[in-house]
Amino acid sequence: MSTNKPGQVSPVPSGDADEGVPDARQRRAILSAVCVALMAVIASVSGLNVAQPDLAVTFGASQTTILWIINLYTLTLAALLLPLGALGDRIGRKPMLLAGLGVFGVAGAVAGLAPSAEVMLAARLLSGVGAAMIMPVTLAVITSTFPEEERGRAIGVWTGVAGGGGVLGMFLSAALVDVADWRWLFVLPVALAVVAFAMTHRSVPNSREKSGRSYDTVGALTSVVAVVGLIFVLQEGPERGWTAPVTLGALVVGIVAAVGFVAWEVHRRDAALLDVRLFRARGPAGGSVTLLVVFGVQAGIFVVLFPFFQAVLGWSGLLSTLALMPMAVLMMMSSGLAPKLAARTGPRATMALGILLAGAGLGLLAVTVSVDGGYPSVLPGMLAMGIGMGLSMTPSTEAITGALPRERQGVASALNDVTREFGTALGVALLGALVSAGYRSSIDDKLHGVPEGTADTAREGVANALDAAHQAGPHAQAVIRAARQSFVEGWQHAMWVGVAVMAALLLYVLTRGPQRPHRTPTAATEPAEATEPADATPTAL
Repeated sequence: MSTNKPGQVSPVPSGDADEGVPDARQRRAILSAVCVALMAVIASVSGLNVAQPDLAVTFGASQTTILWIINLYTLTLAALLLPLGALGDRIGRKPMLLAGLGVFGVAGAVAGLAPSAEVMLAARLLSGVGAAMIMPVTLAVITSTFPEEERGRAIGVWTGVAGGGGVLGMFLSAALVDVADWRWLFVLPVALAVVAFAMTHRSVPNSREKSGRSYDTVGALTSVVAVVGLIFVLQEGPERGWTAPVTLGALVVGIVAAVGFVAWEVHRRDAALLDVRLFRARGPAGGSVTLLVVFGVQAGIFVVLFPFFQAVLGWSGLLSTLALMPMAVLMMMSSGLAPKLAARTGPRATMALGILLAGAGLGLLAVTVSVDGGYPSVLPGMLAMGIGMGLSMTPSTEAITGALPRERQGVASALNDVTREFGTALGVALLGALVSAGYRSSIDDKLHGVPEGTADTAREGVANALDAAHQAGPHAQAVIRAARQSFVEGWQHAMWVGVAVMAALLLYVLTRGPQRPHRTPTAATEPAEATEPADATPTAL
């Protein structure tokens, strides 16, 4: 599918490359460079979550300020992905990646040395800008550099890093907080950025779009406003309240901007920042919906698992992140295997199998979880989810990137990344709210005889209940048991909702998922695209 009239792609060799198509050794070096750069971005998404108490003490900041320090990075990243992805297509992907790594590294160093919350907020904002310059280019370099027969395997590696790298980042962050200081959290992403900069400068070739079309400034601005408004609602709604004026105002602004963006892009057609007509085809539509849901479920599961490990099982932050590693490892392994399976059975069958396994994992988490069962009661469900998510992510990503021509891969990659960020924010907000609602409805019947003040505190959440139990005297054990059991019951309610969502996704993919591509190989030409024309009618899809 082409969303724009084909432009020219100008490969500009760099390093040792003197051909437009790198050899096998160079491709391995390119893949290593972009994965290291991606790991730097992913490690910064969740790293500060494990240091919230330390940040509050160091800066004397409120919980709201701490949450902004954490969320401002992802908000900025999500908002700028599309505009900067498109800009990278124009000015050159290698210069954009090098500039992004430079900005990201400097911002990380400033954050690690920040003397105040205000400086930290500015550094996190700048880090988000750098990350938005990096993330879409890493995937665009793969899709515009690797030959068609190797592209799926390379995307599988990239997807594995994007999916499982966050868990590895959390584990290393928790280890640094336990043995050193929260400021050391920034050493890892800064070091990765420095390494990626050197590897990119040496190994990554440049490519860019040559087109007479003007940059879609209006589309870029409206996309930023839309993403900021909608992500703000998902991040701040649980904290401020879904009916708070600022939440409703952001929702209205986000929806109006999103509608304006779609209308403007339809008007721009071939000159659009993102030609929304591509969603009429099975590939990009199915891939986007799958990534939205799968990343939402993954993020929501992490929101549930951490309180379970820490509040219910009494584990440390380091041990809790270590407990997620089997799931992350299987996710990365299955992401690498997914292209081979998709080549044999087709992307739709591979995605459907992954969704089925992930849904089964959610069902296992709902059925087997218990306070007394501990970690073994959740491990089988986690493993099934890790395999299922890995199998579904890679073909979904390839369906999106294959929908746009080679010269527009920055936009295609940015669309993929924005979908992931929206899914993550949506999953955290919705599954977190479901667990909280289930907890509150369950604990009311378990606090009979507990003093009113202690009971009110216990109703706020499992962590609050465990803290209140220290002052509950003879009722302490009753409060602890009630809180832990209520959390598990809230967990089960959220998991069953997740099973229903995955069942609906499975039905959608089976009926509207991407079909096996029909390619006509031609000699010495660009590999044929794997999707339908943009102007195809819905009945032809």
